[in-house]
Amino acid sequence: MKILVADDHAVVRRGLKQILADAFQDAEIGEAASTQEAFDLVWKQEWDLVLLDITMPGRSGLDLLKDLKHHRPHLPVLILSVHPEEQYALRVLKAGAAGYLNKESAVEELVAAVKRVLAGGRYVSAALGEALATSVNASADRAAHENLSDREFEVLRLIASGKTVSEISVQLSLSVKTISTYRTRALAKMKMKTNAELMRYAVDHHLTDTAQ
Repeated sequence: MKILVADDHAVVRRGLKQILADAFQDAEIGEAASTQEAFDLVWKQEWDLVLLDITMPGRSGLDLLKDLKHHRPHLPVLILSVHPEEQYALRVLKAGAAGYLNKESAVEELVAAVKRVLAGGRYVSAALGEALATSVNASADRAAHENLSDREFEVLRLIASGKTVSEISVQLSLSVKTISTYRTRALAKMKMKTNAELMRYAVDHHLTDTAQ
């Protein structure tokens, strides 16, 4: 069994590798510190599972997830993130993730999630399962931010966290012009005109956190 841990924080990778090594003693556990490194490892080797952080420097974990599902459609990817489920879980599951787990989850829940995914299943928490069930019949009442593309949503969250367009362009490795275009599209779709309106909306809908 081979499990790849992709996270840009060395201490997190070390902790996850130790947890996995204790629970799956015959497993070979690799690590990647960036989305590019993770993609290269998946391209060169066969893996049974990728444990992926969604917030990575440069291209995001969500971008990597889409690449992996395109090039390795049968490779299960379990998202482990600091972001609350209501911010990203539905998006990553729709993008093909086998599950979503918050980093504050207990060790036992992480191990259970990995076992479920390795067995061919999908893992969602009870709260997320309820949200998924509710969303099936709630298309007419969708919140404005749910109409945004993944990149528009990402830019919205970063603007709401107080970052400038220039700072976001550096973080996402995209041009200032491109970031400005995503910002403009987000404003138009949400029928807003200023960053202040975006920030107020993000706070009201709990789309901001300190993990930027």
